[in-house]
Order: sequence, then C-alpha cells, then structure tokens
Amino acid sequence: MPKMFGTDGVRGLANKDLTARLALDLGDAAVRVLGDAGTKDDQPEGRRRALVGRDTRVSGDFLASALAAGMSAGGFDVIDAGIIPTPGVAYLTSVLNVEMGAVISASHNPMPDNGIKFFARGGFKLPDQKEDEIEAVLGQDWERPTGAGVGRVSHDQTTATNLYIDHLVSTIAPLNDDQTQPKPLKGLKIVADCANGATSVVAPEALRRAGADVIVINASPDGYNINKNAGSTHPEQLQAMVKATDAVMGVAFDGDADRCLAVDEDGNMVNGDQIMGILARAKKREGKLKHDTLVVTVMSNLGLKLALKDMGIKTVETSVGDRYVLEEMLKGDYSLGGEQSGHVINREFATTGDGTLTALTLCNEVVKSGKSLKELAADFPQLPQTLINVPNVDKKAASTNKRIQEAVAHEEELLGDSGRVLLRPSGTEPLVRVMAEAATQAYADEVCTRLAKIVAEELALK
Repeated sequence: MPKMFGTDGVRGLANKDLTARLALDLGDAAVRVLGDAGTKDDQPEGRRRALVGRDTRVSGDFLASALAAGMSAGGFDVIDAGIIPTPGVAYLTSVLNVEMGAVISASHNPMPDNGIKFFARGGFKLPDQKEDEIEAVLGQDWERPTGAGVGRVSHDQTTATNLYIDHLVSTIAPLNDDQTQPKPLKGLKIVADCANGATSVVAPEALRRAGADVIVINASPDGYNINKNAGSTHPEQLQAMVKATDAVMGVAFDGDADRCLAVDEDGNMVNGDQIMGILARAKKREGKLKHDTLVVTVMSNLGLKLALKDMGIKTVETSVGDRYVLEEMLKGDYSLGGEQSGHVINREFATTGDGTLTALTLCNEVVKSGKSLKELAADFPQLPQTLINVPNVDKKAASTNKRIQEAVAHEEELLGDSGRVLLRPSGTEPLVRVMAEAATQAYADEVCTRLAKIVAEELALK
C-alpha cells in the first residue's frame, strides 16, 4: 500500500480520494497520536484542544466539519478558525494552548483537490514518524470517551484572523511604548494578488496596517475560483496590473498563502531564490542571519549561491520540500531558508513558510534599502536553467547506472564552476527530472537534452 501522507500531508481529489469519512478518521486517529495528555479518574487532565483552519475551496466546508467531528469525538475541544492561511494555523498553534493544529488545503493545486495536514504543539509540521503513527491507527476501533469526556466545537474566525494579522504587522512594525502602530511601508504603492485564497483578507489588511497603498486583485473567493488564473502560479494578471497602475512592485500568493513571489516595477518576476537572497543579505546586515547561512534546496539556482558567496553568506542544501528545509534549519540552528517556488521560512517569526510575512519583510527591505525591487533582485542573477521530465523510466536506477553517472560527470567537468546538472527522481511517478544550468540558455538546453536522451535510453521500462 502506498503511504497516505505525502510531502505535505494527505492530498487528493475532494470527495473521491479525500472523503468526509477519511477526514473523520484522520481526526479520530490524530487525537490518539498527538493527544498524549495524562488522565485522572478516566478523564483527561484539563481539556485538550485542537485548532482547525482551511482555505477557500468549497470542499473545505464538509471536510472541516468531518475533521472536527473526529477530533471532538475523540475528546478534544476544537476551535474552528474558518478561512485562514496555513501559516496562520501554524502561528496560532504555537501561541495558543492547543495540542495540535490542522489545515484543510491543497495549496497551489486546482480547486477540485484538497488536503489535510497537521501541526504538532508549537506549530511545527509533523515528522514522518508521527504521520506513520496516525496512518497506523487510522480506522481502528478504540474506547472513545463518553459523557463529559466528549469534546466541543466552537467557531471563531474573527479572533483567530485578528491575532494572526497583529502578529504579522508586528514583525516589521512593533508597537510603540504608547501602543501606537508605526507605518514603515507608508507611501509604498503595491499590488497584491491573493489568488482568491486564504489570505484574501489577511494580506491586504496587514500590508495596509503597515502603511502600504495596496491595490488588491483576486481577493473575492467564491469557493470555486481559488488559484484560477491567479496568484503565484499564474502571475500574468499581477504583472499587467503593476505596470498599468505604476505600482512600485507586486506580490503574489498561492491558495493557502504559504508562498510568495514578487514582480518588480517593470512587470518582471522576482522568484523565491531572489527573494531569499534579498532577505538573507538584509538579515546579515542586521546581524540576524544565524551562522551567516541560508538553507536552500537542490533546485535553487546556482546564481543565488554564487552571489551569496561573494557577500560572505554560505548556503546549505536539502532535498526539495519546505519540511526538509525546516528540519535542516532546526538541526543547524539557522534563521532563514526556503525554496525557489516562494516558500520562505523566517524562523525569527514563523515555524513554516509564510507568504504574507515574506511580502511584508520584502516590502520593508525595499523601503529600508532605498532601492527598487528591480535593483535589489539584480544582485542575484539567475543562471539559465532547463528542465526536462523523462517519463516511463526506472527512476531508482538513475543513481546507479554507470553510463548515466559517467555522462553526468563529463557534463559537470565541462561546465566547471559556471553551471551544474541535477537528476532528480519523482516522488510519485516513474519519472526522472533532468535539470541543467549554464552560462547561456543554449548551452543549458544542449546539456539537458543530451542527458535526458541517455536517461531515456538507459532506464526505459520494458
């Protein structure tokens, strides 16, 4: 049986793969694994609590109800925070007295999909071991509580949202002694594309409270339009709006707002690597970049690493996935890390990637530096990159096939310090991703095409 939990929780087509029954069973199993408070006279010592939030997908309504039902039937009081970004649930789980948090979202996926992921006490994503434990007890009978041991479900979206917005604004605008709020982004005209997702209220409000002049697009969710030709996966509308309104910059979120990409004043994209570079340099300047190190994944562009090296900033690489970035950050006590896709983890203020936090800190650096986003991003040039997916192959043999390894070594020797190659097996398909970076797009294309041909020849499934 394939594992139910993937790299970011349980995902699938809502009401087919991810049903109300499965959500109920996941809630029931999660309280058994994560609710480890002691008992006295067969009753929990104090009420154990869980927090549930979701994005704007229509299927989130029935999945949230089912998940909360499973948790409350297991003896947990459940706070349903309604529609709120994934990092909002992580933050609230870290500051409220709750045993765990849960998010119903499929992030940047199309509307028909949905997903469920959990946060442990403290607001951190679950390690693989805990997810395995939840999967192991899924659907098993056990002696559920009765009477006063049964949990309650309460709904409070307003309080949850306001607590989270207060936290976000305070990261760049701490309250003055007289409790007034500074406006560090005053005069900054920006466009925010909310993807008709979970940050449709949060991001515009947080940016405005920080003083920005915000033009908002795609912030009218109807349950069906999340990520539809909008947000970080479809930035064309944002690029056009920035130029049409003479805005200084734009920011784009995905459906659950755990990632953020940006657009400069000319409508050019500024990707996650460039955003991380800008923020890493700012943190180093302020003495807040621990060990002068940025944590990146193997997919981060070599251009970022070379630019940072010249600035005295080291990089540490992990596998693709923000959970692996965070694991490395915790292990090495690093303060900043992320992915090219726009997941940026700022451990000073968050336990997971937070798109709205990234937008605020990026805007703040534009103001502090006195430079435009275009000028800041230019310091982190991206080497031309080519990616070819080679399907229907024995992906496990990619790292052991002699001819492939010799070909990779040959290309790496030719590229030297001016480029690199990467072969990455898919986690879910019989597919190998071949990536090449080089000084020119033409050379990157050549290298990638040569390697992809060899992979296809050597690893083709019979």
